[in-house]
Amino acid sequence: MDDAWVKRDRDVVWHGFTQMSTYASSESAPVVVERAEGHELIDGDGNRYLDAISSLWVNTMGHRVPELDQAIRDQLDLVAHSTMLGNGNRVVVELAEALAEVVPVDGPHFLFCSDGASAVEQALKIAFQFWTNRGVAGRAKYLAFGGAYHGDTIGALSVGAGGFGTDVFDPLRFPVLRAPGFSDPECFTRAAALIAQHAGTLAAVVVEPLVQGAAGMVLAEPEQVHALAATCRAHDVLLIVDEVATGFGRTGTLFASEQCDVRPDLLCIGKGITGGYLPMAATVASQRVFDAFLGADLSEKTLYHGHSYSGNALAAAVALRHLRLLDERDVLANVRERAAELATLLTRDVAGLPAVGEIRQRGLMVGVELAPPVDGLRWGRRVCAAAVARGVLLRPLGDVVVVMPPLTITSPELERITTVLRAAIDEVCGP
Repeated sequence: MDDAWVKRDRDVVWHGFTQMSTYASSESAPVVVERAEGHELIDGDGNRYLDAISSLWVNTMGHRVPELDQAIRDQLDLVAHSTMLGNGNRVVVELAEALAEVVPVDGPHFLFCSDGASAVEQALKIAFQFWTNRGVAGRAKYLAFGGAYHGDTIGALSVGAGGFGTDVFDPLRFPVLRAPGFSDPECFTRAAALIAQHAGTLAAVVVEPLVQGAAGMVLAEPEQVHALAATCRAHDVLLIVDEVATGFGRTGTLFASEQCDVRPDLLCIGKGITGGYLPMAATVASQRVFDAFLGADLSEKTLYHGHSYSGNALAAAVALRHLRLLDERDVLANVRERAAELATLLTRDVAGLPAVGEIRQRGLMVGVELAPPVDGLRWGRRVCAAAVARGVLLRPLGDVVVVMPPLTITSPELERITTVLRAAIDEVCGP
């Protein structure tokens, strides 16, 4: 750890989800990145760290990918950014056309933004105004799940289940109908009953397909999500699917909704859209939803919502090249092969450790839940710090260690991750 850079960092930067009074502590072991190569991050002292969390789940193909680097350079020779409010940009149109061919949405239209929380916020506003534009009163509620996480803006926090120290904002959150979390086997049955009971007041149902990531990689089955969508259709309630974390290949298909045979009314995408290069996200609206906003110029049917950097040209250029590169390199095949291999390695090397309670995996999304004998041991944080000291960057969700490697991860790198994870658990949690 470069102590001088850590001090400079601490003196002027405020890190999210981080207690800054302990930021520089030895247990936290912050890494100040100077450069990167492939799947590794490199600090100022030349220490290398395998990026086993994909830089918070956004990096798909590693760092300094030549084709993605070149896409940004080429776009710089054209224009870095121009507003999308009332005007267009060629590369943004090209990106939207390419995405329209692959997203699981009928007649998709894309409202771009910069992060997943903003994409969810947009979806909530669109869903509410959809009913207003159609002259339907009283559709102002949302149904969401326990354990859900949809971002940190106020609307996204409201449909999220809280936690992560966000309880302080409870007075700002609006109330929602709350089905149980995915860990409850009856959660989708209960959700269906709530939809049937409250359909006349529901604007939309919000769900993460297959995996509740921030809940600790808690899993649902494809048929459960499919049944939820069918219930929404039967009761004419909009379905918002949040694929910010699961999209762009993370679960083995380009979108997790494909495995569920679900085509939502609104789809939220982000994180991996640019391969981890630049901030970009989008809310994808179906033709039915989009059409409800068509009317006279400056009419009340207009969606009065937008951001200064929506549809940034540099981000669009790298996102377009990334989407094509996923296909050119057959990255999804690697995800499926490496996911099976990772499952085998975790079963062999990690699952049997006394400190491990459960391992949950869908594609290259993994949560290793530790089982400390008493509260307050902070095993998750300490295990991740021990892994970082061994050159593998991991991050916990409480006592769940997240393993989320790039989609182009290799077999030797998976061996490295599981070997280090086992050693870190042994060191912190004992035999």
